[in-house]
Amino acid sequence: MKREAALLFGTAAAYMMAIMPEVRHKADTMKGVYYAHRGLHNLEQGIPENTMAAFGRAVDAGYGIELDVQLSKDGQVVVFHDFDLKRVCSVDGDVSDYTYEELRRFPVCNTRERIPLLADVLKLVDGKVPLLVEMKYKNFTSRICEEADRLLNAYHGPYSIESFHPWALMWYRRHRPEVCRGQLAMNFQRQEGNYSPERFAARHLLLNFLGRPDFIAYDIRDKKALSKNICRKLFGCPSAAWTVKSGEQLEQARPYYDSFIFEGFRPEKQPGRTA
Repeated sequence: MKREAALLFGTAAAYMMAIMPEVRHKADTMKGVYYAHRGLHNLEQGIPENTMAAFGRAVDAGYGIELDVQLSKDGQVVVFHDFDLKRVCSVDGDVSDYTYEELRRFPVCNTRERIPLLADVLKLVDGKVPLLVEMKYKNFTSRICEEADRLLNAYHGPYSIESFHPWALMWYRRHRPEVCRGQLAMNFQRQEGNYSPERFAARHLLLNFLGRPDFIAYDIRDKKALSKNICRKLFGCPSAAWTVKSGEQLEQARPYYDSFIFEGFRPEKQPGRTA
């Protein structure tokens, strides 16, 4: 009986050590902030996701901005969500297969908008609203972190970074520990049918020990996720909900999250501008 109790205690202790986030609470400034998911886009009005028009619209409305960054073939930091171009640009191949000049030729969602550079987005936003930058970590290389950080380190506005890949957080923990970093996660088994050990560990935040995130960005469809809520309640780690798609969903999520990434509607209570 004592042996079983010791084993149970050891397992619980190992679990808590694995999921434990950063405890310095750098993400407290994110609490209560609404982030427009890939900008304040509205395709019916000719304003597609992750474009200068969508970002300018979010700035004008006073919302924070969530955006995605990855590298072009020639190492430019571009703002684009999918690794492949098919859904958004109706073009075969990945973003990394084309130089930035080649990418600029492709209309975004059949509009006049083009894939922007992160550098241009930073100039546009100019510290007026907080940014939440998702690192699209690919092929186990930290180059996206290095190149994006080169730009963000010279930026004077408020920003945080996030990624599904714990290696990206590990890079920031080692090289830029002062930058607020977030672990993205979801129930990969329920939402994607992916039962791999890696996705199981990611769902339960068992790799937090690698990057020690300052906040957890978790799928709103799983607001009662155990590990996320332990991090929030026990360790005081803020959580961000993605992606909130209605006012009703927002109200249902409030008890479980501290900040909100939204699209398809405008939250009634807008955060104040930071500059």
